[in-house]
Amino acid sequence: MSRLVAVLGPTNTGKTHFAVERMLGHSSGIIGLPLRLLAREIYDRIVALKGARATALVTGEEKIVPPHPQYWVATVEAMPLDRDYAFLAVDEIQLCADAERGHVFTDRLLHARGREETMVMGADTIRPLLKRLVPRCEIISRPRFSRLTWSGARKLSRLPPRSAVVGFSAERVYAIAEFLRRQRGGAAVVLGALSPRTRNAQVAMFQSGEVDFLVATDAIGMGLNMDVDHVAFADRVKFDGRAHRRLEAVEIGQIAGRAGRHMNEGSFGVTAELEEFEPELIERIENHRFPELTRLAWRNAALEFGSVGALQRSLEARPVLPGLVRMREAEDQAALRELGREAEIAALAVSPDRVRLLWEVCRIPDFRKTMFEAHLRLLGRIYRHLAGPEEKLPADWVADQIQRLDRVEGDVDTLVARLAHVRSWTYISHRPGWIADARHWQEQARAVEDRLSDALHARLAQRFVDRHAARLGRGAGAEESLAFVDHGGNLIVAESVIGRVEGFRLAVDAAHAGPDSRRLRAAAMPAVRAELAMRVAALENEDDDEFLLEPDGAVRWREAVVARLEAGPTILRPGLKPIGDEALDSAQRERVRVRLAAWIGRRIENVLAPLVRLAAAELPGGARGVAFRLAEAGGTIRRGDLHPPRPERKALQVLGAVLGDADIFLPALLKPRRRDFLGLLWTIKHGGVRPTIPAAAQRVARETGAAEGVYAAMGFRGAGAVLFRLDLLQRLAIAAARFAQGGPVMATAQLAAAAGWRAEDLAVGLATLGYRPRQTQFGISYAKPRRSRTHAAPAGDTPFGALRALIDRKA
Repeated sequence: MSRLVAVLGPTNTGKTHFAVERMLGHSSGIIGLPLRLLAREIYDRIVALKGARATALVTGEEKIVPPHPQYWVATVEAMPLDRDYAFLAVDEIQLCADAERGHVFTDRLLHARGREETMVMGADTIRPLLKRLVPRCEIISRPRFSRLTWSGARKLSRLPPRSAVVGFSAERVYAIAEFLRRQRGGAAVVLGALSPRTRNAQVAMFQSGEVDFLVATDAIGMGLNMDVDHVAFADRVKFDGRAHRRLEAVEIGQIAGRAGRHMNEGSFGVTAELEEFEPELIERIENHRFPELTRLAWRNAALEFGSVGALQRSLEARPVLPGLVRMREAEDQAALRELGREAEIAALAVSPDRVRLLWEVCRIPDFRKTMFEAHLRLLGRIYRHLAGPEEKLPADWVADQIQRLDRVEGDVDTLVARLAHVRSWTYISHRPGWIADARHWQEQARAVEDRLSDALHARLAQRFVDRHAARLGRGAGAEESLAFVDHGGNLIVAESVIGRVEGFRLAVDAAHAGPDSRRLRAAAMPAVRAELAMRVAALENEDDDEFLLEPDGAVRWREAVVARLEAGPTILRPGLKPIGDEALDSAQRERVRVRLAAWIGRRIENVLAPLVRLAAAELPGGARGVAFRLAEAGGTIRRGDLHPPRPERKALQVLGAVLGDADIFLPALLKPRRRDFLGLLWTIKHGGVRPTIPAAAQRVARETGAAEGVYAAMGFRGAGAVLFRLDLLQRLAIAAARFAQGGPVMATAQLAAAAGWRAEDLAVGLATLGYRPRQTQFGISYAKPRRSRTHAAPAGDTPFGALRALIDRKA
């Protein structure tokens, strides 16, 4: 039986270094690390010792595998466990308790083993659960090499050199870095979203002494080794992907422990605006005493691929071992749930191999962390290609996706977003069998990532490193020279936050809206105009997926409303009005309008493709008039006495139009996403209230203030207080004509069954179709008034033509 060892202790105890040394003492081995950045760092270290031919690197986005490597470095999720290793190690094993990734670490703890030795390294907080879950595990404790002491609160302007300042959002990190640029000469920046290439370049500036400060998220808290003497916390609350919460003591200790490497003493504290830590918390951090873990995250690894439902049920299985708890629904599981509901996906995922493929697609990480819907659309498209006849991703589509990202212009946020997106394609290109000539696309994606990484490093250095910043603005007033907009949008004048730039508008805080507001605004205007100029340029270079259309017609970008749809020439051509104050000049407004108009135009062409195709089609005679009226009305018009000749009807039907008993409409527009979009565009054009209609609704109650026209555009007609979906009305029309045989029809249970309607709705439905009630000795019957025979349609040439002709003849 192989040796199983746990090396436990606080930060700066050399656990990872010890594990690497142990691995290199074996004939072969693999080490799993928690971060791609750290994996690359350890890989480079082993290559320097053993050479590139002996060393492999495997992460979700990068694979460097020589023909016969001895030693493997991987992220924990990417560890190739189908091989035999003499030595196997997993770092930061306390992450078994992490709500998002913990199940992977737990699986490695319970099942991954080296032939001769297995080692896990991490915090002492996991000790009791290790003893319970793997009782034969030998535990080695390692003390910290140096002392860690509390130093209290300090202003950013008074921090000692070689300090790291920690914030918990990109916006906060950028704001601090901008302040340090103006006051202390600059700072390097480290975020989890940075590529290894950018991160290494930023760290090199700090390590070389080019800058004395580092500003980072908690990405520095795990394994990234730098010569930091002091760690200052600027925040104590972080967003964990679901909610904002206060940091736990062990998390603060992990980050604070980055101060004082090897034998050098380290200190930790807070910035002046943050409340000082409690004495009990300080004592825990200094003495490395934290609450023990009580449970570890777990997810079933024995998955069933017989069907999508079976896979979902196996993912929801509960653990049997004490101390384990089923993890909350992860992003991949949520993607499986949503894609499994799509009829087209469900029709493809009918065999175990196809279900397994769907699960592999769902596990593509959402590196962009923007809108889940956009990520879901990408996953759906990838699966349709892979499950299609070619069983590959089309080369021209992959090329287009990667080429769209190969642009180095734009600000920091734009480049970070592109880097995140290209990381997805790097990941996809490394999936076996998904792309023809995979090595070519891996090289293409890596080349784009490198170019973006270099551009991002240049932007970060340009923005956050300037040793002469304090002297900028000499000759202007003191307030103007110190006015700037930080990356979070805060407007700062003379070290005081006086407001925010939201989108393209300046909002001055109420506390600064008194007699001095005019002077403060005047002092701030140069900085605001400069900021707006950068934002306009960034918006012009933004990807379409970064814009969000709100239900009221507002256009949101980077969480701010920057424009609003307004009435245009037609429903399909709405106007667009940028929203900004006087600092946004007319030329900038036009640039914003042109960019967003192009986006909304493409959105209309995409979402409302059936109606756009119909409106643009070359149609004969009267069919062209019908198509024009459909486009003007939003996809639905009353049939009335419209009976185009047969060739014209055929032309309309080929484009998806149904010439129904009461309406002419496009069934493809009845899908909820298209229906709601049409309702918005109709109200933008004509005003009024857009009703709220549930996704699967077949009948709805009329809302006060909602016009008949908007209901028609959304695919509903009705008489009185109840409206019905058009395809259901057409089904009732066909059934009623069949039962009537040219005469009256009774609202019977048989008619309801034939039409698929509720019996209590028949009276309103027949009235909507134009049937008039009449009292007879047998009860109430419904008859259709005689129609004009002008331009009558020949029988049998449409799905409803025979019935229509029969009704006309009987009448």
